[in-house]
Amino acid sequence: MFSTSGQRRVVVTGVGILSPVGIGAEENWRAITSGKSGLGPITRFDASTYKTRIAGEVKNFKPEEFIDKKASRRMDPFAQFAMAAARMAMESSGLKIEKGEAHRYGCIIGCGLGGLAEIEKTHRVLLERGPDRVSPFFIPMLIGNIAPGQVSIEWGLKGPNLCPATACAAGTHGVGQAFHLIRHGISDGALCGGVESVVTGLAVSGFNSMKALSTRNDDPERASRPFDLGRDGFVIGEGAGLLVLEELERAKARGANILAEIVGFGMSGDAYHMTAPPDDGEGAINCMRAALNDAGLEPGDIDYINAHGTSTELNDAIESRAIRTLFGDHANRLAVSSTKSMTGHLLGGGGGVEAVYTVLTLAHQVMPPTINYETPDPACDLDYVPNQARPGNIRAALSNSFGFGGTNGALVFTTYQG
Repeated sequence: MFSTSGQRRVVVTGVGILSPVGIGAEENWRAITSGKSGLGPITRFDASTYKTRIAGEVKNFKPEEFIDKKASRRMDPFAQFAMAAARMAMESSGLKIEKGEAHRYGCIIGCGLGGLAEIEKTHRVLLERGPDRVSPFFIPMLIGNIAPGQVSIEWGLKGPNLCPATACAAGTHGVGQAFHLIRHGISDGALCGGVESVVTGLAVSGFNSMKALSTRNDDPERASRPFDLGRDGFVIGEGAGLLVLEELERAKARGANILAEIVGFGMSGDAYHMTAPPDDGEGAINCMRAALNDAGLEPGDIDYINAHGTSTELNDAIESRAIRTLFGDHANRLAVSSTKSMTGHLLGGGGGVEAVYTVLTLAHQVMPPTINYETPDPACDLDYVPNQARPGNIRAALSNSFGFGGTNGALVFTTYQG
């Protein structure tokens, strides 16, 4: 029903995720459908003098449960997160890659800022102890593409190995590029998504200087409030969301559990401003339209949108405007929610985590809520699934990601129909 004629079909057979609301798909799904916030005071550094003192940190993460202990000490947290999510995704999929087919399986993991925590740490070493004390592992620990690099080594993935560094669209671009490689026959499968871990002094102070972060420090669980009139900025988060994608016939042949089908991917550029979207939402409209065209779907075929929904004044209003413009009258029947209301904004990891949530939405036929939605904003006039999850007949879902530099990505997933 939803497949594009003449092209290979691509399905999701596994997911791995860790986020501020939990570790693993089951814990994440239970939390977001319960409307549980993962936001709280910053513990990674002394934030007492910062305008923003709250974040979405991954809690109770023990790298040694997923990675060799010695190897984990040579990884920045973002790479540790990627390795953990990869293990969860591969184990949930049951995929075993034969040695002779390794070149047919790729690894594409987007990341916005890479090892910023390691940069801060090593810079202090340089200043206090001199250049000879800088670790030989410093460069490999900080580069963004070390995430897919380390993951590919662990799982023997010798196909395309990439790290889109496209800000807050990186995870979505990672999934979309992997999808196209498989659909067009370049690969047969891929581990893909996004990762980020930059709850650091530099990142928080930088976003504070841009006036992008919420300063609702006394009420962190209610600070991220997408589409609500009282929103005052996003809350920075961290984590990783990875998917195992496979060509349909290969997945069926091995008896894989198919969670959803991925049918469309769109990209666009705003060509407008370094950090702000155009008022008419043209870039978002073009991106969503491209994803629908890629999927061979009409706007009326979409039942649910996992919005970019950052909890910033401009993004939420313009994304809402773009949805209403593209979907027309059907926008009144669409359900749109922002899981960032619970996780905060995972930057380059956001698209990967939200792709996982969108797949789970289809698999469970339940739409996550937008929590902290109290006062409607006239500029945001859609159904945001306020405060409580909602069951529904969800056939096709869209996941949006928009990044600084005007880089946009959108994915379309559907329920699998054999």
